[in-house]
Amino acid sequence: MKALKLATISALALSLVNCAPSAKQLKEAVEKDPSIVFAAIEKDPEQFIEVVNKAAQNAQRKAQEKAVADEAKKRDEEFANPLKPTIEEGRVVFGPKDAKITIVEYSDFECPYCSKGHATVDEVMKAYPKDVRVVYKHLPLDFHPMAMPAARYFEAIALQDHAKAEKFYNIVFENQGDLRSKKEAFLKEAAKKAGADLKKVEKDLGSESITKRIEADMEEARKFNFSGTPGFLINGVSLRGAYPFPEFKSIIDRQLGTETKKE
Repeated sequence: MKALKLATISALALSLVNCAPSAKQLKEAVEKDPSIVFAAIEKDPEQFIEVVNKAAQNAQRKAQEKAVADEAKKRDEEFANPLKPTIEEGRVVFGPKDAKITIVEYSDFECPYCSKGHATVDEVMKAYPKDVRVVYKHLPLDFHPMAMPAARYFEAIALQDHAKAEKFYNIVFENQGDLRSKKEAFLKEAAKKAGADLKKVEKDLGSESITKRIEADMEEARKFNFSGTPGFLINGVSLRGAYPFPEFKSIIDRQLGTETKKE
């Protein structure tokens, strides 16, 4: 009798297990009759919304964690094998020429995010006056009609004086709204404020050397997969976007620590 009871209980347990629908069966049932899901939602819509929101938050959190991990991995790879931009002789350089850290800035004078990037670069240079220099390179985007003219003005002024080109760079980014509203009239005003000879600027604007420099900058940016602006290389380690000061500081301090150990 005892054995019979055990056999009965085992059979019942097995039947309960076997009667539970598999994930595949559930999927097939819902596909065959979607009203099953609709009925469940109607029965408790608040719980449904709560579950969906929780799932979306979890998915977003996991995506962010993955993005952070991927970025950290990529950054470590670039610390080990930094990207190598070309810095030609005669290029405008902001800051001390012998600085340990070189930031190459790929930018667009009309881009609002580049204006934020400019403010951050200014903050970086003030924090590291002896250790950081900046090389401004051009990545004018097609949908910013004044970006290319501004780039040409910058390089035309640079042919006269690098310090005046740097002043022009600051004037444009600090008054970007005027660039959009006044267009080339503002570029002329900015060139005058920077102390440039406007007649010479206008003569040099069509220079083939300026065209080649801007085209080379754009090609280099594409080579490093900078598709938007701003983009930065900090001793060959990339930052893609208008990151705040702490992101720059993290990379610079790590690089300065490495330089100190080498010395």
